[in-house]
Amino acid sequence: MDLEKAKFNLVEQQIRTWNVLNPLLLETLNSVPREKFVPEKHRGMAFADLNIPIGDGQVMIQPNVEARLLQALDPLHHEVVLEIGAGTGYTAALMAHHAQRVESVEIRPEFVSLAQNNLSDVGITNVNVHQGDAARGWRTGMEYDCILFSGSVSKIPVQYKQSLAVGGRLVAVVGKEPIMNAVHVKRTGATTWEKNYLFETILPPLDNFQSHAKFVFWLMFAEIGLPFPIRPLRIGNKWDLNWLSRRYALY
Repeated sequence: MDLEKAKFNLVEQQIRTWNVLNPLLLETLNSVPREKFVPEKHRGMAFADLNIPIGDGQVMIQPNVEARLLQALDPLHHEVVLEIGAGTGYTAALMAHHAQRVESVEIRPEFVSLAQNNLSDVGITNVNVHQGDAARGWRTGMEYDCILFSGSVSKIPVQYKQSLAVGGRLVAVVGKEPIMNAVHVKRTGATTWEKNYLFETILPPLDNFQSHAKFVFWLMFAEIGLPFPIRPLRIGNKWDLNWLSRRYALY
């Protein structure tokens, strides 16, 4: 396979046409050897526009989605970036070409080593990969200019919004399947943030960032004569909402 031709086609025919128009980002996508961050058995798919499995249920983000997330984050040469989820190190490598420094936190020790080795192999020296559970917070009190979540979260943790410097940006994919949205948050003041929805997409969840929803249905006494909240029956990982209709003939 001609990898250079495949890369050109990906950047020019897939990524650029999906409204990724930042010339510096497009140049970076062309210059960073994505194939060196892809597991060897999947290297032939390095420039396919799809999520590439990297093991343990994790993926390298689909290239056009990744490019749009990075374009929205827009790290600058004097800024420090915090990345949650290092994976193989490719996203950090892209950001390293734009930012002063990237601090990447990865929960899986094997991915920490993988990302460090990949980054070293391509000569990137301004990325630090740390092992830790970022769902518990990370270095409270530190401020970052940019924060990127490299997997989905059910909601953006408050501590990370508070870790943004004023003027800083945070980008994450928020929600649960089948409904997720890429979200951009900008800190506009000491106690104010601005949130914008970017586009719909799906990403595997980051470990320990997915909360379990609690459903409480308040049913009016006038409707069925029950003056107290009713909780639907949980079966496995799903909520059985039909039991209400079976028991109380609501529908």
